[in-house]
Amino acid sequence: MDPVIVVGAGPVGLALALALARHSVPTVVLDEGPGKDEQRPARTVVLRDDTAAFAERLAGHSFGDTETGARWAGWRSVRRKQLMRELDFDEVTPSPLHLPQHELTSALREAIADERLVKVAVDSKLDSLEQDAGGVTAHTRGPKGTWWRGSYLVGCDGSRSTVRKLLDVRFPGRTAVERHAVAALRTELPWPGQALLHRMPPWRHGGAEVVGRPLAGGVWRLDWLLPPRGDLVTPDALVVRIRETLAGWCGGSTPPYELLDTGVHTVHHRLARRWRVGRAFLAGDAAHLLGALGTQGLDEGLRDADNLAWKLGLAWHHGAREALLDSYQVERRAGVAARLRAADQSLPALRGSKNLRSYVPGTARGHDTLLTDGHVGRGPLGAPSSYADSPLAPVPSESFTAVGTEPGAPVADVRVTAPDGSFVQLRDRLGLGHLIVVLVAPGTVVWERRHWVTAGIMPRLAAAVTALPHAAELLVAESYPGAAAHSVLLVRPDGHLVTALSGVRPAELYAAAETALGGSAPTGRGDGGERPGRTGTDTDTGTGTGEEESSAGAAGAARRSR
Repeated sequence: MDPVIVVGAGPVGLALALALARHSVPTVVLDEGPGKDEQRPARTVVLRDDTAAFAERLAGHSFGDTETGARWAGWRSVRRKQLMRELDFDEVTPSPLHLPQHELTSALREAIADERLVKVAVDSKLDSLEQDAGGVTAHTRGPKGTWWRGSYLVGCDGSRSTVRKLLDVRFPGRTAVERHAVAALRTELPWPGQALLHRMPPWRHGGAEVVGRPLAGGVWRLDWLLPPRGDLVTPDALVVRIRETLAGWCGGSTPPYELLDTGVHTVHHRLARRWRVGRAFLAGDAAHLLGALGTQGLDEGLRDADNLAWKLGLAWHHGAREALLDSYQVERRAGVAARLRAADQSLPALRGSKNLRSYVPGTARGHDTLLTDGHVGRGPLGAPSSYADSPLAPVPSESFTAVGTEPGAPVADVRVTAPDGSFVQLRDRLGLGHLIVVLVAPGTVVWERRHWVTAGIMPRLAAAVTALPHAAELLVAESYPGAAAHSVLLVRPDGHLVTALSGVRPAELYAAAETALGGSAPTGRGDGGERPGRTGTDTDTGTGTGEEESSAGAAGAARRSR
């Protein structure tokens, strides 16, 4: 079968190619550049804890060290001269990961260099594509221009996406929602390792808001919120901002600093009307733009890649299930749309005039909480998307039991016992192309697996897992937040909870797995492409017909129609 064509070699495109390789799917990455990325210390990314874990699995190493990225020790929020909020990160409240984007891209490129299933074609600019019932044909121009044949195609080619334009997909939204002056510099601040949000700083050129976020090696990224239609930021004006801000934070005198990079970051809010057109898909900035109030577009782009990879992997190996492929748009578009709505609804209160703020309910402390949530990955602005209204969500059965994770939300990263008896983190078992079944069995941690693997309910559960409509791995956890003993959790390959059952319920477990895979499962077993399955048809899908349309509503309608 032909490989999947990934257009674009940014972090999302590279991550998708690596994720597909973990599902044993070959890919061709069309990179319009020379295969190298410009080093810009002021262009950084903030990844929520679970998204950072996804990126680290793909890269094969941790980013939270002294050379690449930084895990913040805490968060401080100040208004004028008053400390409004201080938050310490720990195991219960994990820190985001902050690193330069070129470090992430470079690590993904290095991982691809060792991956035989991924081919990167540099200097390959897409200029046309055609679809038929059997696949996609793409043409690239440039020194190495040629025709490419793929089973599917994914446009990860940024905000000016050629794929989106060739598919004739509209990209409505708002332009220049926010503007920020940005500087990356090396210095020492009074709160090492802690990120800072300072609203209404009491110095002349402080503006309405400045954010300081630490990076590795004593480097900080500073962002000043600019007026919507203000003048251009000159180098001299930016230096004045830097010196005043550092002096304001360091007791009145500017500490020594080394300026590494500067820039102006303009935030746009846009959402593509459709994310799937037949065998072609959109992901990352090609599908959505966001970033106001601390939200992070690349974090959502990596979630796109994680969501789409296992679904394309299943289609590539076993034949397309249209409901499963359609669910990518339903789930991801709804999640991004909810975050965009939350930001757009909050902007008038947080960025409006003084007169408007005086009439809008909510205190300064409430506004601070909302901004903090956006920056640290909580609440409507920052929390990971939940797919509770997905067409892949099974109807709760009589044996459903509530746990600390709602169905459709990402699972907690608990320690589990793997089939070989070793102890691993649950997240380490994600993204390998199979479903995961977790049995909560207190007390098993003190015994070797060989002593309890044939005792109690384990044999019956193991038989039920073997009979599922797709390959699944059985793991055992000593505990799980909010779960009673003998709870059985069914988890998707991308780490979202399908359901939790009380005890071993083979029929209900099978039904939930079948629904999570997009409906009727093909007959037969096997882990490779030999399992028979129906061939997908070329279908132009799309739940989004307008910016205000709720993809979650379309998902609910799809569930009611089953």
